[in-house]
Amino acid sequence: MTSDRLRVLILGGYGKFGGQLAELLSDESRLALIIAGRSQAKAAAFCDSLPMGAAREAAAVDRDGDVAARLKEISPDIVVDASGPFQAYGNDPYRVAKAALACGCHYLDFADGSDFVHGIAQFDGAARQSGLVVLSGVSSFPALTAAVVRHLGADMTRVDSIVGGIAPTPYAGVGLSVVSAIAGYAGQQVMLRDNGRSRTAYALTETRRYTIGPPGFVPLDRLQFSLVDVPDLESLPELWPEARTVWMGAGPVPAIVHRMLRGLARLVRWGLIPSLAPMSRLLFHANNILRWGEHRGGMFVEVRGEDSGGRMITRAWHLVAEGNDGTFIPSMAIETLIRNWVAGAPPEPGARVAVREIELADYEKLFVGRRIHAGHRGDEYIIDPWPSTRPY
Repeated sequence: MTSDRLRVLILGGYGKFGGQLAELLSDESRLALIIAGRSQAKAAAFCDSLPMGAAREAAAVDRDGDVAARLKEISPDIVVDASGPFQAYGNDPYRVAKAALACGCHYLDFADGSDFVHGIAQFDGAARQSGLVVLSGVSSFPALTAAVVRHLGADMTRVDSIVGGIAPTPYAGVGLSVVSAIAGYAGQQVMLRDNGRSRTAYALTETRRYTIGPPGFVPLDRLQFSLVDVPDLESLPELWPEARTVWMGAGPVPAIVHRMLRGLARLVRWGLIPSLAPMSRLLFHANNILRWGEHRGGMFVEVRGEDSGGRMITRAWHLVAEGNDGTFIPSMAIETLIRNWVAGAPPEPGARVAVREIELADYEKLFVGRRIHAGHRGDEYIIDPWPSTRPY
């Protein structure tokens, strides 16, 4: 391993997202990947499974232990937190970010918990003073969605409404941390921008139907999407303050699992049970046992706004991914940043939500060679009219 390699420590590096990020970066010879987790043996075994290219090493790092001490010993340039769930990090949720700052390391994470992601801004002054990059939410929500909205609304004089959704393949093998995050916010209050006003909604208890179908490709089955608590609900209105509606959902399959989850979320909303968090492990096993349907996933972002001629127009971006290829998309945001880093184009120092760091074109480069198909639809292509919310 040469000293000029960028040292990237991936905490949770043999887990779902961390492992996929390591796989995506494994061909980059200018990197040294440090696969970290609680188990040195599991980290070492995962290192051995990676394709040749980047240097790699295994490290035992317990995020609940003395992270700063371990970072000083390992001396990475960048710390990537892929461990999660970021909604349940206890009394000191930013201990990894603070440890990275204390040790002079840049910090990136996969977080999708709204409070956690937006709270990262508290470290902006310290990060700028130290010349460090601290980015949260470097994943599909909100990095990719924000990139798509910028692309679709580039020549709009006003963005009026933003609606999006993700539909994972039932064979994605969702990790326990992701299921724990969903269980933690199911049925809990979420603040929405809706028809020009803020209102209280409840995660997973209101739905919209949509059909994802990039032009020229077989669409996914028409799906029901349930409201999810993601950073976009706050980040996108900040970027487009004129937007009267912002709504984001998830459409997991098979439908019976989705209905079960929505039913449990209603129990939380009605106050019959305080939270689904204690059921996380049970829901995780159910999700990985009750799997059937087509091995495809997808995503859509739809923007309504005003063009330069004063007309209201609707534009949508649709994506369908075959097999397991779509499961790599959440890791592609950090992959892009790190590849840009070694090419001499790192992000600007500071601590912030990662909504301006990546363009849609960056993703499209990474889609090449994979069974990921994306395309645009305009007014003449809209499959469903602007769907109305149906609360339960």
